[in-house]
Amino acid sequence: MSTQSRGALQDISYGTLRYYGQIVTILDALLSKPLQDKQIRYLLLVALYQLLYTKAAQHAVVDHAVKAARHLNIATAGLANAVLRNFLRKRSQLVDDADKTELGRYSHPHWWIAAVREQFGEQADGILRAGNAHPPMTLRVNRRRTTAQEYLRELEQHGIAASIVGETAIMLKQPQPVNKLPGFADGKVSVQDAGAQYAAQLLDVRSGMRVLDACAAPGGKAAHLLELSDIELTAIDKDEQRLQRVHDNLRRLKLQADVRSGDAAQPATWWDGRKFQRILADVPCSASGVIRRHPDIKWLRRPQDLDTFAMQQQQILLALWPLLEPGGKLLYATCSIFGRENQQAVNEFLHHTADALQLELSAADLKHGQLLPNELHDGFFYALLQKRA
Repeated sequence: MSTQSRGALQDISYGTLRYYGQIVTILDALLSKPLQDKQIRYLLLVALYQLLYTKAAQHAVVDHAVKAARHLNIATAGLANAVLRNFLRKRSQLVDDADKTELGRYSHPHWWIAAVREQFGEQADGILRAGNAHPPMTLRVNRRRTTAQEYLRELEQHGIAASIVGETAIMLKQPQPVNKLPGFADGKVSVQDAGAQYAAQLLDVRSGMRVLDACAAPGGKAAHLLELSDIELTAIDKDEQRLQRVHDNLRRLKLQADVRSGDAAQPATWWDGRKFQRILADVPCSASGVIRRHPDIKWLRRPQDLDTFAMQQQQILLALWPLLEPGGKLLYATCSIFGRENQQAVNEFLHHTADALQLELSAADLKHGQLLPNELHDGFFYALLQKRA
């Protein structure tokens, strides 16, 4: 499959999942009885997404869908044609009716909507709508090679519109293939969300420190730490396939780290006994803060998953804490918006760990550690913990 075809297929798949709640509400309103053939149902959902959200010609979408339906089951080609043409006739009313339902308005599962409302109150509407937006493409400037201002000028010379949104973060007006970014292959910049770039800055690393990135793959935060200071970095991850991404990123950026396969919750299998002065624990989580990049997540997650992740997070925190030297700092990080995985998890750890202290964060826009998704960045949570000397 060509790169162009692959990109188009991904856009259709992601788009259908992004607005699945609205689209399935509309499709159900168009059907007199449930469809037994799942493939035809999926085909109609994809076609409705294209009619609602893409610039594809309406007649072409309907024609292609009918041909595909005929290929799957000749008896359903007429049904596909009737459903899609009926949608075009009643589009405005169907969209309005879908918007009157929670599922149709927010395109999130009902339990997710309820959880966000309970936690965030009046902010819930904006958070849910942000979860359906197209994510920005943001770059992290390698401070060893250039500055954000210098690279912004370089982008302008190449006709690429962008703006500075952080100390090392540049947001592109339109996404670009990385091979069109000046200096990308030589390590001048990396692709990394502006919210994710907080991690390396908050950890407060200084040259000469021993630092652990405990859940390192794919390596963006590890590389950022190395760009900021001359540190002795150990990067581990239990997914050996994803560790290759860490090696690839470090190689392109010409950075060095001790990259190992290992489970953060079982240090005895990989730790050499030398304590660290800084630890980054970017723990497994629901990924509820990055669903606009991975819209399948919101439909795959279940309410009980939050408890499962919370247990994993406690195991990792308790396992890593003995590896931190007195006076050292550990940054707890998730790409989640749910308090069960965030401050509640930190509070539980603090309750059982007498020598742990939560510090105030230096970033003014990190209210209580929670970064909510918006037009500039995804959703993240950060908590900086210090071991009492």
